[in-house]
Amino acid sequence: MYDLIIRNGTVVDGSGLPGYQADVAVTGNRIAKIGRITEEAGKEVDATGKVVAPGFIDPHTHFDAQLLWDGAAKPALSHGVTTIVPGNCSLSLAPLKADHRMRLVGMFNQIEEMPYKAFREGVVWDWETFSEYITRIRKGLAINVAPLVGHSVIRLWVMNDAATERTATDEEIAEMQDVLRECLDAGAAGLSTSYVDMDEKLQPVPSRYAEAREVEALAEVLGEYGRMLQIVPEFYDPDLTIARLDQLAELSIKYQIPTTFSPLFVNSDNVASVDKVMERVDEQFARGARVWPQVQTRPIDISFSFAVPSLLFIRFRNWYNIMRFGTHEEIRAHFADPENRKARAAEVAELKDLWAGLVLRQVKTDANQKYVGKTLGEIARDRGVTPVEAMIDISVEEDLDAHFLAASMGHNDDGRVARLLNHPRVHIGASDGGAHILSFSTYGDTGYLLARFVRDLKTVRMEDAIKKVTSDTASIWGIPERGLLQKGYIADITVFDPEKIDRGVEKFVQDVPGDGSRYVRDSHGVDTVIVGGGIAWSARDGYQDARGEILPGARESQPELVAAE
Repeated sequence: MYDLIIRNGTVVDGSGLPGYQADVAVTGNRIAKIGRITEEAGKEVDATGKVVAPGFIDPHTHFDAQLLWDGAAKPALSHGVTTIVPGNCSLSLAPLKADHRMRLVGMFNQIEEMPYKAFREGVVWDWETFSEYITRIRKGLAINVAPLVGHSVIRLWVMNDAATERTATDEEIAEMQDVLRECLDAGAAGLSTSYVDMDEKLQPVPSRYAEAREVEALAEVLGEYGRMLQIVPEFYDPDLTIARLDQLAELSIKYQIPTTFSPLFVNSDNVASVDKVMERVDEQFARGARVWPQVQTRPIDISFSFAVPSLLFIRFRNWYNIMRFGTHEEIRAHFADPENRKARAAEVAELKDLWAGLVLRQVKTDANQKYVGKTLGEIARDRGVTPVEAMIDISVEEDLDAHFLAASMGHNDDGRVARLLNHPRVHIGASDGGAHILSFSTYGDTGYLLARFVRDLKTVRMEDAIKKVTSDTASIWGIPERGLLQKGYIADITVFDPEKIDRGVEKFVQDVPGDGSRYVRDSHGVDTVIVGGGIAWSARDGYQDARGEILPGARESQPELVAAE
């Protein structure tokens, strides 16, 4: 008798080979048999008309804080994601001395748009080392976590305030190497760093003060473990991106490590630049390097209100400074002043098409309800002002609680995006799950891939899409015994209806500690999600069995005996 049998589904096993009809049996936490199964099980899942696939792996998330109050990383698990990689962009919550906690919270607030109040009311700070953080998040963990350690926090740990003042000495670099080893021994999947991000004071994050020799010294340690180096390059400049790509390639070859850079977007104005980047990727792979560009599936959408500083305004310093550093009352008073209103509108007038196309998502007053769902261009015509003036006026009238949507701003040419997604050296990722919670919903990228590109446009094969987000990702990241439906492998499995799978509409919910809100998307068409052999989520019963693990883990997992056929 097996513990679980998934019956009558189409098995798309993650290898890229054509799907086939079969049952899948699970004993303990492992796949025991795939084929015709006549025996019984303690639990059964009817997968008739559905696809049975390995659990999806999301390699670029920021669930570091959310895992402290939500071990399922909701709603990622309900979208079929069974493994997440937090700690990207040089930021992780460990190792972290008590004196540095609020500095790191400031970085998360600025870079990943995580609210201060969520940290104040949702986090019990009972760790400092990476090992202690791993122990902390293991409690109630329902999803697998392959955590990166952030370069910026390693610098803070070793150099204290000097981390954002100067380059490191040889002694400090050696100490950083030792700290990284401790993190890798504790279960870190690799190291992340950034060349673009700024802290809450709009100053470079600690990792940006590092010389190349510091990054190389850390890569040398990664080579001892065969672990990943992730970077955020100067993605706005193709030449700088290529230079970082070349740097990664040299480190990959010298220390025999996988590397990845994120993000890579294709927009109408950068097609030639993306082609140049991908040509260099191909050249470096031909040399034996592993340097994987991460590409997201969804178009770029940004939501915002004047109450929270939005990265949409970061190129306009007067706008961003008042939103970033002003109190609620100061922001409202600033934009209510006629002279400031006129000056701020003039500063962004060049983007008149952007403002005209913004949609008003929600307001609180009855007077402005008639405008919800309309563009600022339509509202401006009704009010006899410009679109940006309409945006300012409504924000003031709503006490800054008017929400706007800039939809499909880029990465929205389906043909060009599909060409990237199909490229054999493109790594599907860059979801940013858990971050930017008031700017856009980072959930359902896999559902969008399978709905838009596989089912609707038919520009990506089902088997190729599944392989990209399962076995390819497991191989790239060195995650053993996952990513394939194969006898003896860990039973991380997603069952979904290929005719219904999709991401739901973006919705505003209040489920963040400290009465905070965020945008999320429900899953559509996902039937059952199995983590470590247990049903972690189902469309019928919601969240159930918590069996998540830390991957790759401090210890090497060994295959266990499964029931004889």
